[in-house]
Parts: sequence; C-alpha cells; structure tokens
Amino acid sequence: MTSRSPATRSRKLPSRQQPGRLRGIDAARGLALLGMMATHLLPTFESNATLTPTWVGLTFSGRAAALFAVLAGVGLALSTGKNKPVEGPELSAARRGVALRALVIAVVGLTLGGLEVNVAIILVHYAVLFLCVLPFLGLGAKRLFAWAAGWLLASPVLAYLLRPWLLAAEPPLKLGHNPNWEDLGTPFRLLADVFLTGYYPALQWLSYLLVGLAIGRLVLTRALVPALLLVGGTVVAVAARTLGVAAMEDWGGRAALEKVLNSPGYPLASVLQVNLAGFPQDDSWWWLASAAPHSGTTLDLLHTSAVAAAVIGACLLLGRLAEWVDLDLLLPLRGPGAMTLTLYAVHVWVVSGFYLKPLPAGWTEDGMYFAHAAAAIMIGMLFVVLKRRGPLEWLGHSASLVGRGGLKALQ
Repeated sequence: MTSRSPATRSRKLPSRQQPGRLRGIDAARGLALLGMMATHLLPTFESNATLTPTWVGLTFSGRAAALFAVLAGVGLALSTGKNKPVEGPELSAARRGVALRALVIAVVGLTLGGLEVNVAIILVHYAVLFLCVLPFLGLGAKRLFAWAAGWLLASPVLAYLLRPWLLAAEPPLKLGHNPNWEDLGTPFRLLADVFLTGYYPALQWLSYLLVGLAIGRLVLTRALVPALLLVGGTVVAVAARTLGVAAMEDWGGRAALEKVLNSPGYPLASVLQVNLAGFPQDDSWWWLASAAPHSGTTLDLLHTSAVAAAVIGACLLLGRLAEWVDLDLLLPLRGPGAMTLTLYAVHVWVVSGFYLKPLPAGWTEDGMYFAHAAAAIMIGMLFVVLKRRGPLEWLGHSASLVGRGGLKALQ
C-alpha cells in the first residue's frame, strides 16, 4: 500500500486546525496581537510638554511588533520540517506555498492600506519578509543563528548609508501613508519605503524572521529548550538595553544627537525610550548606538529579538504546565493567536471607523482597548473550541496548499 502525500493527507480537513500545534507558540502570537492593539489604541506618551512615556509605551512599543515578526519565522520553521528542514522537491514546494501565502497577506495589507487610519499597518512588509526569507528555509539552526547574527550587525549600517540617498531623491522615495494598491504605480518608491524608509524597514526586520527561523529549528518539545530561550533571551535583552542606555546617557550619545537635531528643549530622552520611528537618523553615527524602539539599530534588533525569545520560552513553559495540570491555561491567548491575520485585519478596519472622530459617549481609550481585546479573545476561543481556522487563515492555508501541491491539494 502506498503512503499518501502530505497534501493528500491534509486535504480532508481543510478548515480545521492542524493537529500537534504548539499551544505556547499560539499563545505568544496572541500576546503579540494584544500588545500591538494596545499601542494602536492607548497613548504611548502622556500629553504634556515632556512627552512622558506611559506604561504602554515602555512595555509594548517596538516589542509587540517584533514578537509578531519573530513568531512568523518560528511558524515558517514549524511548517517546513521543524528541527529537520525539508530538502529537494519538498523544499521547492514549501517555498511556493510560502510565496502564495505571502501574496494573500499582501492583498489584505494593500486593501487595508487604503483605509484612513492612524495605525502603521505591518502586513505588506510582513508579506515581503516572507519572500525575503525563502532562500533560508532549507537551513538548519546553527547556520540560521549565524545568518541572524550577521544580519543584526550589518543591516543597520547598510540602512544608515542608503537611507539619506533615498530621502534626497526628488520626490523622496518614502511614502507618507500605509502601502496601498495605488502605490503599485510607483514601484521604486514603494520598494524603497518597504525596505528602508518606512515604519517597518524590511532590510533590518529580516533579522527577526531569521531569529524566528533559527528558534523554530530547535527541538521546542525538549524540556530544556524553552527554559534556555527564557533565561538566555532575558539576559541578552537586559544587556542590549543596558548598553544602549549607557551609550546615550553615560557616553555622550544623547548630547551629540541633540546637537544634530538643533531643537532646544526637545524631549529626546523620552522619545529614545518609546519610539524613534520617523526620525531621519542621519548626520551622526551615534544614531546606531541607541537601543530605542523602532530605531532599527543593532541594539534595538538584538533587544527586541531577545525579548521575543524570552516570551516564546515563557509561553512554551506555560504550555507544558497546562498539559501537566490538564487545564488549558493558555486558551485566552492561544485563541486569538491562532487567527491573528483575521483579527488584526478586523481590528484595523474597526479603528479606521473612528479616525478623526470622537469616541462614542461614555467610552474611554481604555474601554475601547478592552473591548477590542475582549472581542479578539472571545472570537479566538470560539474558533479554537470549534476547531476552525479563521477566514483569512483558511485563505492563506489554501494558497499554501496550492503552492505545495497544485490545485489537486484542494480537491
């Protein structure tokens, strides 16, 4: 009797969750989603002259989105052989599947980009990162960690050198909005923004997917691996952040950058704690010494990657505990984590409905966030209990099956 191909085995349950999912990974995705929602709906700075950071800005800014990207790499590793990467024709099929899944994500991202909304939508960059990581899908953990380390070191320097050239063009090769369908008419400007001048520069952010791929190539079911991720990630995150703060505050970095900005009284110290996106970051090599969120420096990438690794380790350990006590402790997180694309898209669409409009009577920013979070948790839990994929997850999964096995995979 001949064995059935993977595509044939999976076609009988096209809308159900795959068996053997790591609950801790889905829980980490849910945490990333809720963290990104917090930065979208809650203030990251107090509304005062000194721009005092809020707890949301200090906790989630830069870290939630980075966790989302690192988990993308982990997911790709788990779907392409786990600790033993696929080879030969199977690897080619996997790459085709990932490429078609990226196309689905890009379509959703470009469509959402047409909305008027005060949210930096990550999906187009996310899709491009899926394509950029295709050459690395066949690598094992050691080589991936080596590539990740090299990318963490080199990409910020390359971005620092290229960005001024792109911004000096006329008009500057930078979008002032989220990528949308109209931007396909100016492809060079779109690509420059996605890779270098935008909110989530793919050149540096590829580091996150490489780190995630390397983590996913580990044997995550071994007892020691989650603990090593938690402890090692925490140590590296603290070290990178400490070094960045020392460079800015003790070694003269912030003073040098304040001279470059030539804006007396500007609260650069607060901005360095929360979000450096939008700053040109040129005219001084000191910009590369900070660990500020969304700065895209080596220390920022290293800190946020390490935080992601620690969170993944912690969630995997909690998943082990849940199995030991036979109680699904992670269901409120892994529910939304299993359908992040659908919930993220709906979240952005709902937020766009309140753009430049006052909140409904009786509503506060806190109340709006908790409404979004509660809805995501309840919908996610319902889909998990019903053992169903989210609508956009089903579409992405179907596209992946087509790429891997052709149209017969869906028949």
